[in-house]
Amino acid sequence: MCGIVGYIGKQNAFPILIKGLHRLEYRGYDSAGVALISPENQLNIYKAKGRVSKLENSCKSKDVSGHIGIAHTRWATHGEPNHSNAHPHYSQSENLALIHNGIIENYVVLKEKLIQKGYTFQSETDTEVLVQWIEYIKESNKTDTLAAVQLALKQVIGAYAIAVIDKQHPDHIIAARKSSPLVVGIGENEFFIASDASPIIEYTNKVIYVEDEEIVILSQSGQPKIISLSNVEKTPQITQLEMDLQKLEKGGYPHFMLKEIFEQPRTLRDCMRGRINVDCNNLALSGIFNHKEKFLKARRILILACGTSWHAGLIGEYILEEFCRIPVEVEYSSEFRYRNPVLYPDDVVIAISQSGETADTLAAIELAKKAGAFVYGICNVVGSSISRNTHSGSYTHVGPEIGVASTKAFTAQVLVLIMMALAIGKERNSISQKQYEQILSELDLIPEKIKSILKQNQAIEDLSKIFTYAHNFIYMGRGYSYPIAMEGALKLKEISYIHAEGYPAAEMKHGPIALIDNEMPVVVIATHDATYEKTISNMQEIKARNGRILAIVNKSDDNIKKIADYIIEIPQTEECLGPLLSIIPLQLLSYHIAVKKGRDVDMPRNLAKSVTVE
Repeated sequence: MCGIVGYIGKQNAFPILIKGLHRLEYRGYDSAGVALISPENQLNIYKAKGRVSKLENSCKSKDVSGHIGIAHTRWATHGEPNHSNAHPHYSQSENLALIHNGIIENYVVLKEKLIQKGYTFQSETDTEVLVQWIEYIKESNKTDTLAAVQLALKQVIGAYAIAVIDKQHPDHIIAARKSSPLVVGIGENEFFIASDASPIIEYTNKVIYVEDEEIVILSQSGQPKIISLSNVEKTPQITQLEMDLQKLEKGGYPHFMLKEIFEQPRTLRDCMRGRINVDCNNLALSGIFNHKEKFLKARRILILACGTSWHAGLIGEYILEEFCRIPVEVEYSSEFRYRNPVLYPDDVVIAISQSGETADTLAAIELAKKAGAFVYGICNVVGSSISRNTHSGSYTHVGPEIGVASTKAFTAQVLVLIMMALAIGKERNSISQKQYEQILSELDLIPEKIKSILKQNQAIEDLSKIFTYAHNFIYMGRGYSYPIAMEGALKLKEISYIHAEGYPAAEMKHGPIALIDNEMPVVVIATHDATYEKTISNMQEIKARNGRILAIVNKSDDNIKKIADYIIEIPQTEECLGPLLSIIPLQLLSYHIAVKKGRDVDMPRNLAKSVTVE
C-alpha cells in the first residue's frame, strides 16, 4: 500500500521524485525517502518519519544532485513507522538501493540465511531483506544486477513492486512487479516509474503497464526493455493516458474529500454518459451485451469486494435480485479467497474495486477464474490489474479519487450496479418496459437532486458541531438504506476516529438497543420506502430510551419531524435509487465532524487508499 516513484533522464531527479511522492502520498504517509545517484556516482539515501513535506524540508541542506533516483512513501507493514524502517534501503555494501510496495512472505527464512552469511540489518523490514538477498546472489554468483534480481525474485514468496538502482551502473533502473501495481512513463529521452499514473501524467501520457513477473530495464540511452523472470524478452505495449492533471489538484477546496463529494453530480453524469440515451428509454452497457448469454444463463451472481466497495455490492445484491431474479451473494474478498467456496462454471462473479489493485479481490478473481466462472470487473482506474484480469467489465469514469475515504467512487459503483441490473433485467424480461424507462428517467435527474443536497452543506456543517463530543454513533436503515447505514458509519470512523456501527433498524432490539442513552447519537435513514412505517416504529423505540436521533428524510416529511431531534432533507426518488441521494448528507456529516475535531481528513491515520497487500 506504499507509493513508489522513479526517474532517469536529463532533468534533475529530486524535484520530480518529491512531486511524485506528494501525488502518491494518499497511498501511504508513515514515512518517506529518496535515493539518488550523484554525478560523482555517490548513492545517497535520505529518509524521514512522517509526511513527504518532512523529507523535503530535511533535504534542503543535502546533496540532492543527480539524474537518476527512486523514492518511496510508506504505509507500514513490517516494522513501525520510523527512520530506520523507511525506504529506500541500502544493501550491505551500500552499492544498491531498493524501494518496495508489497509483502515478502518468506522474508524470515531469507533473513536467517543472510545472517548466517554474515549480513547485518538496520531495519525490521522485509524490504531490506530483499535488497540484501539480491546483493548476496549478485556477489555469490558473480553476476550482474539484472540477473541477480531475476534469481532473487524467483525465490521470493509474496507480492512486490520494486525498483533498484546500482551505483556501479548509474545509468539503469531495474523495476519489477508481482501482484502490486507498476507503471512506466515514456518521455523524450527520459523515463518514469510509479505505483500509478498520477506522478507521470505531468510529463507524458505514454505509459507501459507492467504485468506480473515482468522486469523492466530503463536506461538513459535506448528504449525500455521488458523480460520475464525466466528471461524471455517481451514487446512493451504502450498505452496513451487520458487522465486530466487538473483533477489531481484540490481546485480551491480545503480537502480532496470535500472536492470529491461536490464532484458527484458531474462524476455520476460522466458514468452515465454514452450508456443512457438522450431520451432515457434505453441503456447500453457493452460489457453486458457482449456477454449477455453468460448473464441470461447465470445460476447465481457472486459479488466480491472489500470495504466501501463491499457496501456498494450489498446495494447491488438488492437491486440485481429485484430486477433480474437471479440469486446474489455478496462476500468479502479476503474471506472468499481463504475458504473453499463452491463455484460453478455458470456462476457470474462481479469484482468491485476503486483502484483495481485490491490484493484480496485480485486473488479472489483468480480463484473464480480457475473454477471456470465468468468474472466481471467494476473499477475506476483504466489499465488497472482488475481491468486486465477479468473477462469483461465497466469503468466508473469518476476520475482520480485522492481522498482516502471513498465518496465519488462509491456512488459510481452503485450507479454501475444499478445500470447492470436494468440491462440484465431487460434481457431476461424480468423488468417491465414501463418500470425500466421510469427508472432511467429518474436516473437522469439524480445529478441535479444531488446538487440540491449539496446546497445544504453549510447547514450540515453547523449541525456537525453538535456531534463532535460523541464517542460512539449508531446508524440505522432498512432495505436499500441498510448498506447506506453501514457506509455512513464507515465514513465517520475512517476520518473522525469516532466508533460507529451500521445496523438494520429492526435488529436494534436484538442487542444494540442496550447502548442507547442520551449520549448516543443515532442516525436513521428514514426516507419514504417500503419499510417507512416500520422505521418510524424503530425510531420510537429509540426515543423511548432517550436516544438522540438525526434523521435523513424526504422533503415535507412531517411525521418524522415530530420524532427526530435533527433532520436533513433530501429529494424523493425511486426506492432503488435512494442510496445515491441518502449517502451524500452522511458523507458531508462525517467530513465536517472530522474537520471540527481537527483530523487529517484526506490522510486519516493507519489508512491508505489502495490496499495492495493482505
